[in-house]
Amino acid sequence: MAAQLYKDGGFVADDWRHLGDDDPLPEAGAVILPLARYLESVATAPASLKLAVLLRAGDDPDALAPHLSRLELIAVDFAKFSDGRGYSTARLLCRRHGFNGELRAVGDVLLDQIPLMRRCGFTAFEIVHAPTRRALEAGHNVEVPLYLQPAERAGERPAGARAWARRPAASPV
Repeated sequence: MAAQLYKDGGFVADDWRHLGDDDPLPEAGAVILPLARYLESVATAPASLKLAVLLRAGDDPDALAPHLSRLELIAVDFAKFSDGRGYSTARLLCRRHGFNGELRAVGDVLLDQIPLMRRCGFTAFEIVHAPTRRALEAGHNVEVPLYLQPAERAGERPAGARAWARRPAASPV
């Protein structure tokens, strides 16, 4: 079943196409390449071709550091829902390297993971899981309004505003 792109609260058209290691590079368009292929193709690809990267579990996101200013999209593969390495990859790309383009979760993305993925920096989701797609199409709200652990996500209340996180003032002796 083909993936559908979920972004900004709804399903949208996807202009990007995934290519494997052996698929020929087109002359134009927008393609997502595995990390190794991207690194070997970036210097020789036609200027009319937009390139993006697919990071798989075990790929080092630090390898993209010199290329981040040119990338508008990085896809992170979740080969199975129980593998959380993609969350760490997203945090490294956003916090350590300051990537602010589209960060897309691909693979085994489930409904209850989307709020957590958003907190790590993901902005788009390729949905292949039929029950997740049906729930999103039906308007299921994937936002969580209050978290117990702080994060740097825009719109969350700062740690100092959390009454349960405040330390009591020192009493005079």
